[in-house]
Amino acid sequence: MSNNLFVGYILLFVQPIFMASNTIVARGGVLHVPPISLAFFRWLFVFLILFFFTHEDILKNLKFIKKDLKKFIFLGFTGCGVCGAFPFLAGMTTTVANIGIIYTSSPIFIILFSFFIFKEKINKLQLIGLTACLLGVIIIIIKGKLNLLLTLTLTKGDLWILGAALAWALYSIFLLKWKSKLNFYSRLTIIAFFGFLSLTPFALFENYFIKEIIFDKYFYFWTFLAALSPGIVAYILHEKLQTKLGASTSGFIIYLFAIYGSIYGILIFNEKLELFHYLGASLVFFGVFLARKKSIN
Repeated sequence: MSNNLFVGYILLFVQPIFMASNTIVARGGVLHVPPISLAFFRWLFVFLILFFFTHEDILKNLKFIKKDLKKFIFLGFTGCGVCGAFPFLAGMTTTVANIGIIYTSSPIFIILFSFFIFKEKINKLQLIGLTACLLGVIIIIIKGKLNLLLTLTLTKGDLWILGAALAWALYSIFLLKWKSKLNFYSRLTIIAFFGFLSLTPFALFENYFIKEIIFDKYFYFWTFLAALSPGIVAYILHEKLQTKLGASTSGFIIYLFAIYGSIYGILIFNEKLELFHYLGASLVFFGVFLARKKSIN
């Protein structure tokens, strides 16, 4: 095995540790910081930290940024705004395990959006995968109880994280389709900028009318944890992982994300995995495995 492959497989197991730490923030951070404000300051800090290292490259390429302004606004809104706030809103009413497993449905939505937006074909394996994944997500949302589906009594948190999975799918598709002259770090800096900017009015509303921010040690701990671990470190490791193993193999982190998220829930929040978690997760994993046969690379 070459050195690149060895490092790549190490990253394959290490990156989801940081990526899944977002589920910890979603459950623990919202106890001390209002969810939208937590997302706002997370991406503000990501921007400030990255800008310190990328400002020269960004200032040198301002004309390209202005040219792609609408694209950056969209990527910031979907990838940082919606995907930043919705998991934290979800963490107030659902479990870490649910957040991790439901979020793994995003590759399925990538296929669906690719079909409807870019007219990419869906083969039979993908249709089977799509059906299995959606069934798995539904089982988790209704907690394996059919009466919840019949009465439409759903957990708000599960719906928030489902919305985040949809937004991540849109973000992933257009991030891939829209090429940029900026390098990876500068591009992430600009996306983070429009991410916290898109959250600004909602964070202000939340602070003044719902729950005021308390700038104590817990605020700084949770916001910097959110910015550094599932933010900067996870994104950088993912980029390194793709260069070592390619997009297809690195896509398997989505499975480990759900597993690590469930482990975090058990160890830190004393959550218990029910039978419907195993059944739903099995269907989601099976569906994503089939779907990746022709997924975006």
